[in-house]
Amino acid sequence: MELMPDRKIIHVDMDAFFASVEQMDNPELQGKPLAVGGGGERGVVAAASYEARKFGVRSAMSGMQARRNCPNLIFVKPRFARYKEISGKIRSIFYEYTELVEPLSLDEAYLDVTVNKKNHPSATIIAQNIRKQIFEEVGLHASAGIANSKFVAKIASDINKPNGQKTIAPEEVESFLENLEISKFFGIGKVTAQKMYRLGIFTGSDLKEKSLEFLMTHFKSSGEHYFNVVRGLHYSAVKPNRIQKSVAAEHTFTKNLTSEIFMMERLEAIAAELENRLKKSSVAGKTITLKIKYSDFSLQTRSKTLAVFVKNKDILLDTVKDLLYQEKIKNSVRLLGISVSNLNNVSKEVEKVIDVQLKFDF
Repeated sequence: MELMPDRKIIHVDMDAFFASVEQMDNPELQGKPLAVGGGGERGVVAAASYEARKFGVRSAMSGMQARRNCPNLIFVKPRFARYKEISGKIRSIFYEYTELVEPLSLDEAYLDVTVNKKNHPSATIIAQNIRKQIFEEVGLHASAGIANSKFVAKIASDINKPNGQKTIAPEEVESFLENLEISKFFGIGKVTAQKMYRLGIFTGSDLKEKSLEFLMTHFKSSGEHYFNVVRGLHYSAVKPNRIQKSVAAEHTFTKNLTSEIFMMERLEAIAAELENRLKKSSVAGKTITLKIKYSDFSLQTRSKTLAVFVKNKDILLDTVKDLLYQEKIKNSVRLLGISVSNLNNVSKEVEKVIDVQLKFDF
């Protein structure tokens, strides 16, 4: 449902969340270049502290490359139970201000504070208070973006990181987007940005000059999205009851697998883990996807949609076996995963909509 554009949206993003939790829990790590993840031959960086980022260490980077960038880098193993615990505390703070909270992950969320529990007219001050409360009660820094849409709020939250915030008032949105580098637009990745560069689109202003027909021709259905957002037309609501779209389990192996027989042994364990996750989430699904990551880091997925909803391990495994032998494995395999989508939880969604229109004081 499309909402009126006069809303007050805050995007709160924790600063280097996993790494900051580790530095908070272990004072000896404070001020030092830190990476959460594996630093070995097959390790991957899950998160990096700001001290490590100065050396070019980034999430999803291989552990070996991270060590080359920063020889003094300290690696710690992730503790997801701890991160989830801290995330729960942060989320409880959000709910002190509004029920309209849409978590994106453990470390970020959208909040609609158009009408809020504090009856405060300024979203800017609410964001300041939330960040202050998070630091006082949890001990971590957060950044925030404030705007009249989720799209602009998310972009804004990155501008004054770390431990800062940025407000884009409604009357400033179009000029803000016009002057923004196209690579800074949320949802435009490296591949799309390179395509836009080739078309002479380097800033929001360049994008705004292109007709809807031009953008649809070159970017298909995404063209309409780009046409609208650069004009500040993005009315997606904050959805406090986000539907879970898929459930997955995967595993990266210490040694590459070269035989489908060995892969099936690993997939049996992965299917068992996935069955547990489906039961905990009280969902089942029709579409089963096998994820294969090869030793050269190329990724392949194979999917099959069944006639009924399933969550049983044996059915999952039978389907995955068909997918595995669907075509020959092209290389040795470093990761296998199974996901279930097309879930039976659509009827569970309850979307709350605030049908009010206020004079804004950002």
